[in-house]
Amino acid sequence: MRAFSAMLLPLLLTASATAQEVEVTDNPIAEIVQPTDDETEIDGGMASYYGNELAGNRTASGERFDPGQLTAAHRTLPFGSMVRVTNTSNGDSVVVRINDRGPFSRGRVIDVSQAAAREIGMHRSGTARVKLALLDND
Repeated sequence: MRAFSAMLLPLLLTASATAQEVEVTDNPIAEIVQPTDDETEIDGGMASYYGNELAGNRTASGERFDPGQLTAAHRTLPFGSMVRVTNTSNGDSVVVRINDRGPFSRGRVIDVSQAAAREIGMHRSGTARVKLALLDND
């Protein structure tokens, strides 16, 4: 019986380790935080956000502004571009869709919606230093 147990124990330990590896690699959250190859860092600087007072106004793309959507204004990126905005002070990031032109304040690189500002922790201060990465539209 001891010989059988001695052979079975390493087998059980190997199976357990394999199962743990599968759990870690199959974790959907682990896939979300992994950096992707389909984005290109494009810019960095100060970001600000649109307040609720602009809700319902037409954006430069023609759609109505909704502060609850993850959208943003950029001076030159094409409408519909998807951009990852990362707050450099806390590392939080959000993906926004460009649907407007701006910002028109000196020294700002992007204006995000209120929902996006909350996602990256800048809704209280109103501004944050950010990095921008353009996502591939494939």
